[in-house]
Amino acid sequence: MSWLANIGFTTPWALAALLLLPVIWWLLRATPPRPQTVKFPPLRLLLKLVNREEQPERTPWWLLLLRLALAALVTVAVAHPFYAPAHLQNFGKTPLLLITDDGWASADRWDTRRAMMLDVIDTARSAGAPVTLATTAPALHAPDLVARDAASAATRAVALEPRALAPDRTALLARLKTQFADAPELHVVWITDGLDTGDAKAFAEGLQTLAKGKASVEAIVPPAEDFPVRLARPAITSGRITVTALRVPEASAETVTAVARAANGRTLGEAALTFAPGQGKAEAAFDMPVELRNEIQSIALERQHNAAAVFLLDDRWRRKSVALQTGATLDSAQPLLSPLYYVSRAIEPFVEQSQPADPAALKQSLDQGLSMLVLADIGVLPTETQAMVKDWVDRGGLLLRFAGPRLAGAATGDDTLLPVTLREGGRSLDSALSWEEPQPMQDFAVKSPFTGLALDPTVRISRQVLAEPDVDLPDRVWAALADGTPLVTAKHEGKGLIVLFHVTANADWSNLPLSGLFVEMLRRVLDLAPAAGGGNAALAGGEGQAFVPSRLLNGAGELADPPPDIQPISAAAIDTATATPETPPGLYRRGGAERALNISQSGNALTAITEWPQGVTVHGLTPDRPMPLAPYLFAAAFILFLLDCLAALWVSNGLTRLRARHALPAIMLLALTNLPPPAHADPAEDFALKSVLDTHLAYVVTGDSAIDQVSEQGLKGLSAILRDRTSVDAADPIGVNVDSDELVFFPLLYWPIRPDAPDLSDATLAKVSTYMKNGGTIFFDLREDGADALAGGVSPASAALRRMLAKLDIPPLEPVPPEHVLTKSFYLLQNFPGRYDQGQLWVERSDADAAVSTFDGVSSIIIGSNDYAAAWALDDNGDGIYATIPGGDRQREMAFRTGINIVMYALTGNYKADQVHVPALLERLGQ
Repeated sequence: MSWLANIGFTTPWALAALLLLPVIWWLLRATPPRPQTVKFPPLRLLLKLVNREEQPERTPWWLLLLRLALAALVTVAVAHPFYAPAHLQNFGKTPLLLITDDGWASADRWDTRRAMMLDVIDTARSAGAPVTLATTAPALHAPDLVARDAASAATRAVALEPRALAPDRTALLARLKTQFADAPELHVVWITDGLDTGDAKAFAEGLQTLAKGKASVEAIVPPAEDFPVRLARPAITSGRITVTALRVPEASAETVTAVARAANGRTLGEAALTFAPGQGKAEAAFDMPVELRNEIQSIALERQHNAAAVFLLDDRWRRKSVALQTGATLDSAQPLLSPLYYVSRAIEPFVEQSQPADPAALKQSLDQGLSMLVLADIGVLPTETQAMVKDWVDRGGLLLRFAGPRLAGAATGDDTLLPVTLREGGRSLDSALSWEEPQPMQDFAVKSPFTGLALDPTVRISRQVLAEPDVDLPDRVWAALADGTPLVTAKHEGKGLIVLFHVTANADWSNLPLSGLFVEMLRRVLDLAPAAGGGNAALAGGEGQAFVPSRLLNGAGELADPPPDIQPISAAAIDTATATPETPPGLYRRGGAERALNISQSGNALTAITEWPQGVTVHGLTPDRPMPLAPYLFAAAFILFLLDCLAALWVSNGLTRLRARHALPAIMLLALTNLPPPAHADPAEDFALKSVLDTHLAYVVTGDSAIDQVSEQGLKGLSAILRDRTSVDAADPIGVNVDSDELVFFPLLYWPIRPDAPDLSDATLAKVSTYMKNGGTIFFDLREDGADALAGGVSPASAALRRMLAKLDIPPLEPVPPEHVLTKSFYLLQNFPGRYDQGQLWVERSDADAAVSTFDGVSSIIIGSNDYAAAWALDDNGDGIYATIPGGDRQREMAFRTGINIVMYALTGNYKADQVHVPALLERLGQ
């Protein structure tokens, strides 16, 4: 009978009506049945009345019982009972140990987990059992494991919040074994996040050993579709940021969107990541200009509210622009001897490089916001160039110089672009007249930006330029040789920085450029440079030698102010630091330098907990939904009501008076209730009605959700602009399937081309050909920057378009001529940009044949490559969703004008061509 404990009532006060059952019983017992109606035939009076049963004076007991049961059923049904099976075992008064994973993976459905904790605690409250609440995420101040009453445990559970850390179950298990080693009995409930970091099974087995092995363990696991999705460390390849999303492979197919945001929350780009069934990893890329890429502060997954779904980017991710110049003659036949070869190769993965050929080109680079200028063995800078570079450094630029024969032999007294005063001539350590051997490097000072780098014991310096002794020299040394002479010096100049390597940039004076240490040192210097087009250079030292927390991630993946007990991270440890309670993930600053600390860097798929020790009871996170019992009780009451009606007729002898004609309404009602349901409308007719009632722009559904979303957003934005600026009252766009949907309803069809687009079937080709020959216009968009579909382009999209159109009767095409109607159908245009502005727009050649004039001068085919839908896409605030390239509001405005001209051209034909010839028509009429 334990199932009775699982029955509850939504409106239990209605059960008070059961108290009226004795009154009903008394009324029914005291009230006799309805008197029988007896016919009185005059000829058979005695015969009919002799054998009749006497009329009872009270209601029969069985009818009384039936009516009482009916009243009880209705009363209980009105109270809306439901059956809710028990989610957990009934542990009675056994002490409860409630463990919950409160790491980043629990944040997405934390409200559900909190409700589950309160339900478990409420069960303990009902039984009067003490509760011990424990969490698995590490904390600065670990909470105690003292048993409390259920009310106090509920208060603590309500105050719990997820942490932006991974759970440490092993450390918690060690504390639990100490706390509950001698407990007589224990019931353990573990609310897991469902992820296995390699210790889940051992943790569950350890819980079973508590209380001298008498502990009973229940685990609550979320379903696979509720598991979190996190980001791995992004990568920059070929100027694109590639992001990787990870999840458990057991989850079903889904698509998540990664959003790149600036520090002010502005969306800079979106990328769709699609997981196939059984796949635990998905990748996508952000392709945007370097200026936008340098504004990214975070990449986050939409609808994933956990700290691991956010990846913070710092100065090291800002793409830098570097110009390189040398005073030596470049020898293309011997690139390894070039002064710039090793520097260029070392910084190539992180920067955009250029080599200005003259002062004019250098000035242009500096004016565009150059991050770092590298000068290799330039002894004397022209006065004009020196003033120009100095002004750039004062504004925040970073100048990196390398020594060489020219710098060693030049008079540097008037050179203001050196961090220290140099002695004339170089110092040779391995010459015949020297008693010194080539020198190794000494450990980097704590104040040096190179602190924390491991020295290469094989590095030897054979020659260097020496600095004149000065009181400021020790503060300007970043690296030194074993004998104490400077190897790298630096000085702040205005808002910028000047750094000098006292050796050559190639292997002439040392083997440092041949080592991996050289790459790391240049990377540290590059970190101090501002981003391309950015602001001031970072401060190399000063303002403390540790990175202090600026903004920290909470468990839900939101940046918040740091609490006062968070520790700073030393400069030597910042690059290898991991997220801990003392140093949680977030943004850390030292002066103008910024570093991001994220939860994880690996790219491995998440692993679900699948192995459980024997004896552990596993439940789902969401309990079974309660089953309402009221419908069944009302149905049973209705059946009893029908039985009561029949019983009343029988007792009162009413059944004999029923005639066949009385059953006719019931038969008709039964027939009506069994009529077949009305047939559904034809989907083709619904599509036709939807398409013709309003004017719609249409786009072809390609099967790629990301492309189709951009098409819908773009045409929706263009429709809004059409309604605002023209008389075209365009409704929301419609996506069409060219294989199954009718195309005749749409004057213009936007068709984005996928690089892997399949070939069209013969039936589809015939439908498309009929549509184009009957006045329809198809706008093919290759969506590629500068792609040209007809002028020798070999891009994947143009190849796919050629393959698709190979079997169609397409007339010759040409770029839109200057006098074409498309250039003046609404706006006067000569260029037709979209998201990009390099591609041309192609139409049917006007002198190809008479086909174009057949349809009022409208070309049946338009081909572009500038990704027009992405330029037309607007958000709810009317702002562009996708960045235009090279960018600017002017380009987006011209893209909208292009779209308006194309729509007006498809709707009005050569109307504007006639307007242009009005003077000639008037002259002809005058004759």
